[in-house]
Amino acid sequence: MIEFHYETDYQIVDENLYKKWVATIVASESRETGQVNYVFCDDNYLLEINKKYLEHDTYTDIITFDYSIGKSIAGDVFVSIDRVRENAVMYKVDFEEELLRVMAHGILHLCGYGDKEEDEVLTMRIKENEKIKLFHVEQ
Repeated sequence: MIEFHYETDYQIVDENLYKKWVATIVASESRETGQVNYVFCDDNYLLEINKKYLEHDTYTDIITFDYSIGKSIAGDVFVSIDRVRENAVMYKVDFEEELLRVMAHGILHLCGYGDKEEDEVLTMRIKENEKIKLFHVEQ
């Protein structure tokens, strides 16, 4: 089950469209959807999580807590809408595209993809682009 929670004023307009897309990402990686919670929040909310659980005193766009077991994907994906907005401006893309990238990024972490090493970053970016295209096919 995929659920959206809001700790900010931002809300996804068509949640079912996004839920279907996330489920499609999971299926495209030959995985099953377990309990996946997206929590949309602001910078300060995510900064507190970053400090408390990861001991990092920095802003970030996403933090993913992985509770997956085997092929069943489960976890909490925290997304800072403030960071997504700023990154969209910085990378000169629409807010929607950057939001899709970040949401896909979290699911890809739950599927076992990393982003610490240079080759992992490249693979993650390729996968993100592939998954964003799936959203546009769904519409």
